[in-house]
Formats: sequence, C-alpha cells, structure tokens
Amino acid sequence: MADLDPEQLLLEGVAPDERDDFLTWRRRVQGTNISDKTLLATDYLNHFNEIVMLIEMIPDMPDMAEDCYAWTPKSYQEHFRDSGFSDKELAIEAYDHVPAKFRQPFEDSIAQINQVVRHALDRMAQDIAEGDTDRLRIDCQQSAEMIHRIIQVANGIIHGAAHVMEQGEIDLYLTSAL
Repeated sequence: MADLDPEQLLLEGVAPDERDDFLTWRRRVQGTNISDKTLLATDYLNHFNEIVMLIEMIPDMPDMAEDCYAWTPKSYQEHFRDSGFSDKELAIEAYDHVPAKFRQPFEDSIAQINQVVRHALDRMAQDIAEGDTDRLRIDCQQSAEMIHRIIQVANGIIHGAAHVMEQGEIDLYLTSAL
C-alpha cells in the first residue's frame, strides 16, 4: 500500500459497482464547496457546531436552554434544503452518490453526534432542574468536548478518511457518572 498514490488510496475500498459513478460525480463537484474526494460538504457540520455553541453558553446563560431544547437533528439533505449554501442542490443530489466507503462511517459519526447531543440535553435539563450549576458547567463542558471530537472525525471523513470514533468510547461517555 505504501506505493499507492493518493488517487489510488482514495479509490481503494470503493466498490467496483460504485467506482464509475463516483468518478463522474467527483468531476461534477470540482470547483464547488463539496469535497471532490468524497462528494460530502463540510457545511453540514455547521448544524452541529450550532448546538455545541449553545451548549457551551448554557453555564453562563441558562436562559438559553430553551434554544438548546428546540434544536433538532437534521439529515444531510434536510440541512441543505434549509440552507443558503450556494451549491445546495448539487450537495443534496451528490449525497446519493457517496460511496459506502465514506457514507457509512459518515452516517455512523452523525448518529453518534445525535446520540451525544440527546444525552447532553437530558443531563443539562436535569442539572438545571436540580439547580446544580457546578454539575451543569461540567456536563456542558464534557458534552461540548465529546461532540467536537466526533465533529472532527466527521470532518476527516468528508476530506477522505474512512475512520469513525469507536462506539465504546461514546458509550463510556454516555454512562459516566460525573
């Protein structure tokens, strides 16, 4: 594998029945804000950066909690349908052509983010209800850090890595008693 060029490495693991379609779509997205390595766009991660920012604000501004509770997960396509992204139609269409090599770990990462956000919001609500501001600060900090880590993994996938965070690490966070 050391003698493979970057293009060969990128195509390695793409199923033969996906390869021609993938190559065609890579050419279609060139020059846009959609990765021509994976057909994914980092703009989708803004949806998650928004909730992280809100969670980080809660310890100092608990009245913002309602904004957090109003946040809901969006699929990749929903995000782009609702966005002002310049290439949103292309991003929506290209998603159906993302090879499983990238799509599955990407979707796994997004599911992990949504799982952690749900858990964080539940913890936050409990902390606020109990008036435990110290625990609220810790829970918000740890939740934001975990979500940031998974967002980084998703960002790596968008740029051509096929790595996903281990579910065991997420489960440890979800079951940890603070």
